[in-house]
Amino acid sequence: MARQERAIRTRNAVLTAAAAVFAERGYEAATIQEILERAAVTKGALYFHFPSKEDLARGVLDHAVTEPPPEQPLKLQSFVDMGLILAHRLPREPLLRGAARIAADQSNQRFFGKPWHDWVQLTSQQIVAAQGQGEVLPHVDPERTAQTMVGSFTGIQLMSQAATEMADFEERISLLYDLVLPSIAVPGVLGRLDTRPERGARAFAEARAAAGDHTPADPGQPETFGADRPAVRTA
Repeated sequence: MARQERAIRTRNAVLTAAAAVFAERGYEAATIQEILERAAVTKGALYFHFPSKEDLARGVLDHAVTEPPPEQPLKLQSFVDMGLILAHRLPREPLLRGAARIAADQSNQRFFGKPWHDWVQLTSQQIVAAQGQGEVLPHVDPERTAQTMVGSFTGIQLMSQAATEMADFEERISLLYDLVLPSIAVPGVLGRLDTRPERGARAFAEARAAAGDHTPADPGQPETFGADRPAVRTA
């Protein structure tokens, strides 16, 4: 059992180190040597778990998952919460940040396919649900709106990383919702939505509490909640 636990710790250390290097340098520029130094493990230990850099990247993508936020009375609030929770988590969780950087690099699509498909699909589903409750204007196209939101989120992430190392990411994503929502939400709903930057941290804490998780968050591991609900890749 002790050997198994040690192997799990080693694997997690390698994944976290790899994610941090991928987030900082991108997939192509990242080197196994730097990942080894960050993880403080031997080359043999790394290759035991991940035979190649591509396998490492896939490991980061496989572990960087999020859950849809808890349902709110307003479906558009759930739509907002999903983005604000991710904006809160990305600067704090290396695995999520590394996965997002890999996904944003177009040169990697031959290895990793189309990593944003799940996010577009989930976002579109949330808009459809909100439209069904009369919260979204009838002319709004959920699929096109979802594609625009996911693309904008990705671009803002890259800008925030370059400008402030993501220190202002939550504020930037809050502004994105403030700009988009008047174009899709019915007026009576718009004023009831909480898009403040601090909403993400609060909604994430509420989600973890609802799932019965009261332990302090580990910045090296992605948090999950709602285990009976389908996980959605960040990338």
